[in-house]
Amino acid sequence: MVQSMPGCRNHDVSVNCSIMHVAALARLYLLHRRRETGGPHTNITMSIQGVQLYIQDDHVVINNGNLQVTISKPEGIVTGVSYQGIDNLLEVRNEESDRGYWDLVWSDEGTAGTAGTSYVFIVLRGSSGFYSYAIFGHLKEWPGFNLPQTRIVFKLRKDKFRYMAVADNRQRRMPLPEDRSPRRSRPLAYPEAALLVHPVEPEFKGEVDDKYQYSCENKDLYVHGWICSNPPVGWWQITPSNEFRSGGPMKQNLTSHVGPTNLAMFLSAHYVGEDMVLKFQRGEPWKKVFGPVFIYLNTLIDNDDPLWLWEDAKEQMLTEVQCWPYNFPASEDFPKSEQRGCVSGRLQVSDRHVSDDYISANGAYVGLAPPGDAGSWQTESKGYQFWTRADADGYFLISDVRTGDYNLYAWVPGFIGDYKKNAIVTITPGCDLDMGDLVYEPPRDGRTLWEIGIPDRTAAEFYVPDPDPKYSNKLYVNHPDRFRQYGLWERYADLYPNGDVVYTVGVSDYRTDWFFAQVTRKKDDDKYKGTAWQIKFKLDNVDQTGTYKLRLALATAHVAELQVRINNPDANPPVFTTGVIGHDNTIARHGIHGLYRLYSIDVKGALLIEGENTIFLTQPMCSSALQGLMYDYIRLEAPPSNNSTNKL
Repeated sequence: MVQSMPGCRNHDVSVNCSIMHVAALARLYLLHRRRETGGPHTNITMSIQGVQLYIQDDHVVINNGNLQVTISKPEGIVTGVSYQGIDNLLEVRNEESDRGYWDLVWSDEGTAGTAGTSYVFIVLRGSSGFYSYAIFGHLKEWPGFNLPQTRIVFKLRKDKFRYMAVADNRQRRMPLPEDRSPRRSRPLAYPEAALLVHPVEPEFKGEVDDKYQYSCENKDLYVHGWICSNPPVGWWQITPSNEFRSGGPMKQNLTSHVGPTNLAMFLSAHYVGEDMVLKFQRGEPWKKVFGPVFIYLNTLIDNDDPLWLWEDAKEQMLTEVQCWPYNFPASEDFPKSEQRGCVSGRLQVSDRHVSDDYISANGAYVGLAPPGDAGSWQTESKGYQFWTRADADGYFLISDVRTGDYNLYAWVPGFIGDYKKNAIVTITPGCDLDMGDLVYEPPRDGRTLWEIGIPDRTAAEFYVPDPDPKYSNKLYVNHPDRFRQYGLWERYADLYPNGDVVYTVGVSDYRTDWFFAQVTRKKDDDKYKGTAWQIKFKLDNVDQTGTYKLRLALATAHVAELQVRINNPDANPPVFTTGVIGHDNTIARHGIHGLYRLYSIDVKGALLIEGENTIFLTQPMCSSALQGLMYDYIRLEAPPSNNSTNKL
C-alpha cells in the first residue's frame, strides 16, 4: 500500500483545507531577489487549522503534520524538507543557497533588476507535499532585458536518492555526482557529457552521463522524480498544466539528472535557440504566472517494492491535473475555473490528392496561443498556450483558457504544414465557444510522385544506429528512444566511410537507408567537411514547361545550410538554399527534433529528364561535428495542370 495524502480536491467544490501563503505571511515576496534590510528580528508562531508557521530570524518553517518545509528569510530559498523521519531530503552538504530555489538566467541586455518576481510557496492541510508559483513582471519604465531560462531547482541528498524515473520506460539507478569529477570521468564533446571511467560503483564504468539524455517533450512532462529505498520515500515534481510553458506541446525540456537534481522547467531555449529567448524592450509591459507546480512526497506502508512509489506518483499527477486550475492561489493574476473559458470544434483536412472527401484530423494537435503567423507558437514565450489533441474524428475541446485574445492553431500528423484560423478568438469569463467545422488545406500543388519519411515533425522513423559501445547509456540499449545515446553523429562516417547517403526511390527503405541526421564528416586532419546526399528517381515522362514542387520539411537544424541542386551537383547558384539556419542544438542534445521548418521549392520541368534524375541535398557548413540537420519528410509533386504525364 502507498501512503498518499492528496491536498487538493475537485476544483468545482470548496476546498476543505487550510492555505498557507508563505511569501505573504513571512514577507517572502521577492523583487529582483534583493535582500530586505532594517526592521526588528522576529520569532512568531502562527497556526491555521493544523498548518503551523514559525517565523524566525533567518528562516520560516511550515509544518502540516505530514512534512516540514524550511525557507530562508528573506531570500525565499528552500533549505530543508523533513518527511518520514528524514530530517532533510535536500542535500545537507550543500550551502543553504544551493538546495531548493527559483533559478533565473538573465542575458547581458539589462540587469537583474529589470524584472519583478514574486515567489510563493503553499502548504495545504493534509497534503503530502507543497506547491510553488511565481509572478514575473516588467513595467513600462524599466529597461529592456532578455530572459533565456527560468526554473525551480531542487538538489536532493545523494546518500538517499539514487533511483530516477522520468517515464515508465525511462527510469534507472543513477551514478553519483562525484563520478563526474575530473579524476573519475573524461570530458566529451561538450561540458554536459562525461564518460565515467573510474566511478565509485563499478556498474557505471564505461557509461556516458549527460543530463540531456533525460529530456522530455512538454506533452509528456507531467511527473518525474526520485526514489529513496531506505526508508522508501519518493520525491516527485508534478506539473499539472502546460499553459505557462513556452513553445507548445513538442517543446523539449530538462527533467531530472545526476546530482540528484530535480527540475521544474518553465522557460528555456533548449532545442530551439535564440528564437525562444524571452526579450523585452523599454516601455513594454508584461506579467506572467509560472505554476503552480506540486512537489509531492510519498512513502510505502505495507508494500515492499519501492517502484510502487512511481505508480502512486502517476496517480497523484492525474489528481492534480483534474484539480487544474487550482482554486487556492490567492492572486488575482491566477484566474479560477469559472473565470476562464473553453473552445470546441472539429478539424478536418482537405487534400484532393489523397481523398475527394474531407479527412478527419485524427490526433491533431490543436491549441490557442497568442496571435501570430501560422506556426509562431513554436517560438512564442511571452504569453500562455492551451493545447489538446483531437479525437479520431477530429473533434477537440480546449478548456480552462485564460481570458484574452488568441489565434487557433493546429498541425495534423500525416500532413505537412501548420493550420491557423485567421479570426481572433477572444476568451471571456465563462464563455463556451463552438468553432464549428474547421478545414485545413495542407500545402499541395500536384499529385505525389514520391515521398520519403512520415510527416510527423520528427526524424524518428529514419535509421538511428547503435552507439559506439564505448559511449553507451545502458538505459537506451534496445530502447524505443535509442536516439538518446551519445555520439551518434560519429557513427555516420563509420556507416558511410566512402561516400554519403544515396537513396533510390522505389528501392531504398527510409527506415534503414536514410541516416537520421545529415551531419558533417571528420577528415584526417581533425577538421570537418560538409556532406551531399542524393535522391535518385526515375520519370517516364517530363512536363518540360511545367513546374514541379519539392516539399522539404526539416525536423531540426543547427548552424546548417541546405542547398538543393537538380541533376548537377556543381550548379552555382543552387536551385534553392535555406541560407544558414538554426541554433536548435538537437544533434548534441540527443533529440529527434527541434524547430519545424517547411520549404516549398519550385523545380522547373526543364531541369528534369526522362529516365533517372538526381536531387543533391548539400549541407556545406562544417566548423564542428555537431552541425547539421534532420529531415522530417520529403515529397516531389507533379505540376498542377498536367499530372497525367508524370509517372515514376
